[in-house]
Amino acid sequence: MATIKTIGILTSGGDAPGMNAAIRAVTRAARYNGWGVKGIMRGYKGLITNEIEEFYSNSVSNIIQRGGTILKTARCKEFMTEEGRTLAYNNMRAAGIDALVVIGGDGTITGAKVFAEQFDIPIVALPGTIDNDLSGTDTTIGYDTALNTIVEAVDKLRDTASSHERLFFVEVMGRHAGYLALNGAIASGAEAAIIPESATGDDQLKTLIDNGFRKSKNSAIVLVAEDPATGGAMGLAERVKNEYPQYDARVTILGHIQRGGSPTAADRILASRLGAAAVEALKEGQRNVMVGLKNGELVYTPFCQALSKTKSIKQSNVELVKMLSI
Repeated sequence: MATIKTIGILTSGGDAPGMNAAIRAVTRAARYNGWGVKGIMRGYKGLITNEIEEFYSNSVSNIIQRGGTILKTARCKEFMTEEGRTLAYNNMRAAGIDALVVIGGDGTITGAKVFAEQFDIPIVALPGTIDNDLSGTDTTIGYDTALNTIVEAVDKLRDTASSHERLFFVEVMGRHAGYLALNGAIASGAEAAIIPESATGDDQLKTLIDNGFRKSKNSAIVLVAEDPATGGAMGLAERVKNEYPQYDARVTILGHIQRGGSPTAADRILASRLGAAAVEALKEGQRNVMVGLKNGELVYTPFCQALSKTKSIKQSNVELVKMLSI
């Protein structure tokens, strides 16, 4: 195995609060160990367009508290082609980069897996996504901050929902994963969470209405994952209008505010631990693994397992929402 002298670091896919803390940790841990660091702008696209610059310790000063990513991020269709990846590899080698640390979600890790297989490059991934949908880690970078953003928004919506005695559907991110909706519902005291992992959206809505959301309350808030199967919050509200006209339903779509903001202490600590562990993994000769946290301990999961979608919603939390909403 070739000796690593310089690593490249990039962020890809959707941004997540805490990415900057991870960039900072990777950069300083690498420098601490005597390695050079190259920052790659705009994810895999930056490898193709050769947007690569030297990173020093002071390059990552005063960023731990900032949301977004100083390396920027972009989707890159060219990287999905063999020709695009070949160009990316040639630019990477010309820049003297021996290994990569990539930060992002399942699309980012899928790209890393293909790239590593094609060119035999040591790559370590950090789970950076607010959806918390990657196997191999209990929580992902950005998830806690997004959850807190949701809770803050729902707390404010509760005031107007109660004043007008309305049913509010609040749409949160998580197209294929209901972690934000479910745990947001628990934390905010919402009456229900409609998530992809449960039965069809129709069944969940019918159950909510049949249970009589106003039996003990004069208003209700339902968190809805942006699941195409249900039509999201707009689709559910339209159904209420047509099928249950006695209820006054309103919709709030939180959208991209969930991705923004200063990361919480939990996300800063998680990103810092995982970032330093990524460098340690490369030192140990590990490759093509995602660094995660399980039961408070650092773990390394092969890319194929991290992408396996075996992480499941806790049914006990689904029952908890029902129990506490009576």
